[in-house]
Amino acid sequence: MPTSVVTGGAGFLGSHLCDALLERGHRVVCIDNLETGSLQNVEHHRDEKFLFMNHDVTEHVDIAEPVDFVYHLASPASPIDYLRLPLQTLKVGSYGTHNALGLAKFKRSRFLLASTSEVYGDPQVHPQPETYWGHVNPIGPRGVYDEAKRYAEAITMAYHRQQGVDTSIVRIFNTYGPRMRPHDGRAIPNFLDQALDEKPLTIYGDGSQTRSFCYVDDLVRGLILLAESEEHLPVNIGNPGEYTILELAEAVLKTTGSKSQIVFEALPVDDPQVRQPDITRARQLLGWEPEVGLDEGLRRTIASLGREPSLA
Repeated sequence: MPTSVVTGGAGFLGSHLCDALLERGHRVVCIDNLETGSLQNVEHHRDEKFLFMNHDVTEHVDIAEPVDFVYHLASPASPIDYLRLPLQTLKVGSYGTHNALGLAKFKRSRFLLASTSEVYGDPQVHPQPETYWGHVNPIGPRGVYDEAKRYAEAITMAYHRQQGVDTSIVRIFNTYGPRMRPHDGRAIPNFLDQALDEKPLTIYGDGSQTRSFCYVDDLVRGLILLAESEEHLPVNIGNPGEYTILELAEAVLKTTGSKSQIVFEALPVDDPQVRQPDITRARQLLGWEPEVGLDEGLRRTIASLGREPSLA
């Protein structure tokens, strides 16, 4: 039975990864300090193959048993969190990644770093291939997340090149699905929460900025394929379908049947104007591409909420 350690395992993505690994017959050690994660996301795991550790990975990580895979997902991941927790975000990207890599080195495990499309910043190349070095403002408010992940990529490659650790790096593009918090701060949970309450949908800017949205099951499948491959260089995992934020809002209204209006507010500082993954490497190296379209993904996410639009 392979053993996988998942840092940030009680978070949105981490909990779905824990589910998928357990289904594949892995023993899973889920590490989370519950700063942005929740025990509700993993409370359905009661068997002996699952172990939860309430621990902050910015402190030394000690696992007694052999470990085959280390999936390092721990980090605040939405703007509302990393703007609230700037120092913690930088620390988990630096100390936390160092400790997770140290565990992988000690256990001779395969290591996967969950990086982000935010390393591309407000991109001047579109769509974004892994060879693009990005356009990031390191001192802007978003820089704490962008630079934490860029540093995490650098230390991951240093451990691979100098220490011989078997590492991989995934650059995750916008992902959505069940277990996202209603007030997460990201577009889809915000819009769904507003639409189901029949409140106005808030668009920041004029809604012309674009994003690409990957359903969580597709994303997790890509993570596991990458971890089980022999690739060391970064690989984009995301859905290349590109939508304006206004188109997304309209899709949410259509899918929910909500009568909410759309309102516009000022665009946050350094908000990227475009975002779309080039997934050529994922297709070639992993045979991966997304299978769930936006309409179907929204339907599944809404079904998981068990809510209908308010009649108020």
